Amino acid sequence: MFKGIIFDSDGVLVNSMPYHAKAWVEVFAEYDIEVTEEEIYEIEGSNHVGVINIFFGRAGRTPESGIYTEILEKKRAHFLENNRAEAFEGMYECLSSLKDDFKLAVASGADRTIVTSLMNKFYPGIFDIIISGEDVENGKPDPEPYEKAIEKLGLRKEECLVVENAPLGVESAKNAGVFCVGIPTYLDEKKLHEADIVVKNHAELIDYLTDLSDNIA
Repeated sequence: MFKGIIFDSDGVLVNSMPYHAKAWVEVFAEYDIEVTEEEIYEIEGSNHVGVINIFFGRAGRTPESGIYTEILEKKRAHFLENNRAEAFEGMYECLSSLKDDFKLAVASGADRTIVTSLMNKFYPGIFDIIISGEDVENGKPDPEPYEKAIEKLGLRKEECLVVENAPLGVESAKNAGVFCVGIPTYLDEKKLHEADIVVKNHAELIDYLTDLSDNIA
């Protein structure tokens, strides 16, 4: 029986990835690295270190050690300046109801400033634990983000369920040995084939989570 539910943030709780993607594209352009928004969606879930390594590597370049913080700060500023993200319809009400029966956590690849600001705005008082990309050494698809969330929730992996919308996030959950529900917010559902269950949209996700709570009752 599940006792905890761990959510990715961007694309699962808030419709924010378009603003993340635009910010990354603009920042990489400052370093003469051409990146498309679709490419950002493909590697969604990785923390800033992973994102920087991926695209510098594709450009045949090696990032200098001090550049990670510099790029993160620029990307954060771009995001916060242009962010028009909104919570997905019905999710706050759903999670408010789930909180009576489950421990709830967020495990996101985004930096802590952005994650906490979005959660405080759209989901105040909902989550027991928030793990950001800066809280782990290894971002998704490494299992560390979900392993850390599970540990902080005080649960076992078999007691937890993950909700993810990105291939690297699904891979991270499965690498941690956790049951995973995929939701294809921005990508084709076939890209989430490693998830245990793939729902079609947020309405179906809300129905699935509500059923879990009803079965406990």
